[in-house]
Amino acid sequence: MNSQIRISDLENIISEKIFIKIEKWNLYLGDAGLARHLAIECIRNKDQGPFDAANISLKAINVKVGDGVNSIPLINLITTSQILELEEILESFFEN
Repeated sequence: MNSQIRISDLENIISEKIFIKIEKWNLYLGDAGLARHLAIECIRNKDQGPFDAANISLKAINVKVGDGVNSIPLINLITTSQILELEEILESFFEN
């Protein structure tokens, strides 16, 4: 149960703070249905440290586009400032 709470806590933070950037449009990962998946990946990669965990996790998640035939790694849809934000979130989250 404790691990589920931690995943949910991280998911909530990611949902509200991290977004996909398409042109001038921001789609928050909570709205896109990707926050929980990213939270699970980040916790799975926790031993790598917050900075590597963020990058490894963003590369591991593929976002389906269109009819779902094609997908794009999540890291390709996230701005550099959002990657830094995720690293900071993980750094703070992993300390607790």
